Amino acid sequence: MTRMQKFAGLIVCASLIWTAPVFADAVTDWNEIANPAVAAGRPGPVGALDLALIQAAVHDAVQATDRRFEPYYAEVPGATGRRSAAVAAAAHGVLVGFYPSQAVALDTAYFNYLADKGLGGDPGLAVGEQVAAAYLPLRRPTPTLSPFVGGTNTGDWRPTPPAFAPMAAEFMARTDPFTLTGPARFRAVPPPALLSERYRRDYDEVKALGALVGSSRTAEQTDIAHFWSENFLAQWNRALRAIAGQHLHKTGDTARLFALANLAVADALITSWDSKRFYNFWRPITAIQLGDSDGNPATAGDPAWQSLIANPPYPDYTSGANSVTGAMTGALALFFGRDRMTFEVTSLAPLAVQKTRTYSRFSAAAQDVVDARIYLGIHFRFADTAARKQGRQVATWIHDHFLLPVGDDHKDHKDDRKDNHDNDDD
Repeated sequence: MTRMQKFAGLIVCASLIWTAPVFADAVTDWNEIANPAVAAGRPGPVGALDLALIQAAVHDAVQATDRRFEPYYAEVPGATGRRSAAVAAAAHGVLVGFYPSQAVALDTAYFNYLADKGLGGDPGLAVGEQVAAAYLPLRRPTPTLSPFVGGTNTGDWRPTPPAFAPMAAEFMARTDPFTLTGPARFRAVPPPALLSERYRRDYDEVKALGALVGSSRTAEQTDIAHFWSENFLAQWNRALRAIAGQHLHKTGDTARLFALANLAVADALITSWDSKRFYNFWRPITAIQLGDSDGNPATAGDPAWQSLIANPPYPDYTSGANSVTGAMTGALALFFGRDRMTFEVTSLAPLAVQKTRTYSRFSAAAQDVVDARIYLGIHFRFADTAARKQGRQVATWIHDHFLLPVGDDHKDHKDDRKDNHDNDDD
């Protein structure tokens, strides 16, 4: 294990084992370093906004010399040098700019990496530094807003136990996306009416399968729930590194995949937060405890009902976890041109018994996440499936409009499509 790899474990302050993929390159190395730095620097869903820019900067640094795909933002005319040097300098420069309190640790990782790889003095370092400087002003800020605590009307989200915290990262509902025309570009359709049969069916399902006590979950369903209960950004990027290591052999391809996937995740979360804030729909724990007063005679309430895990502090509709998964699996399927692929996902969730799961389709993993949020008791199924659809819509939009092959005939009508959708948020 190199000094850089040892640092990647230290920065996350956990006893993680770093395992290099079969075809490790600078992109996967620096994604592994970036993820714990992001988690420490801006934890929670907002971290996805930072990681998207880091991976886009890495892509642009590679394309400065690779020149096979469109850059996202920064171009460096006349660039020379090794791509691995450009990747390291770009990732390091953005990370230090975003998280100056981590500068000492990140500098140590960076200089150790350059020494380990023999990159000292390489012209690619200047390329990466130039790209990083261009990206720093693109960071989405964290504004200070008055706490949002929902409402008290039937169907309204309100803070849930045990913390009873106001909505986390509410500003994301109003954040400018990286690739979309606005946060509401793919806003979900309204959730089912409380008197509808769909609501009654999904209500009964989560009440039975998601309960802390007296649930009808099987042991396998409980394990699936716990498996998918960790940090989704870290979990999916870990899977992304393994997939890239097995199937990609060019730095430019790897950098493009990581940028497409993480841009999709960031904009899918912005999309989900727009829907959460706009519809302000209650969580199952509130709905079930107040079920006898929701106006639907078919929903039997249980004031003592508790979900398997504590609810995250934001509304139910749509699911953030499923927006991430829909975006990530959608980006992967589009990048490789197929849904069918054998790959592994690992979990660091303490209560997960099975730590590695093997899937033969990207859509199969996405379906597990839909089910897992119900087994955890924290989402209605309609919130999960709507979020999965949003994530896929965002991934498709990005795949069709950004980081396209140079000279590809999609380029001309990419701008036409954008123009045609400029008013979709109205």
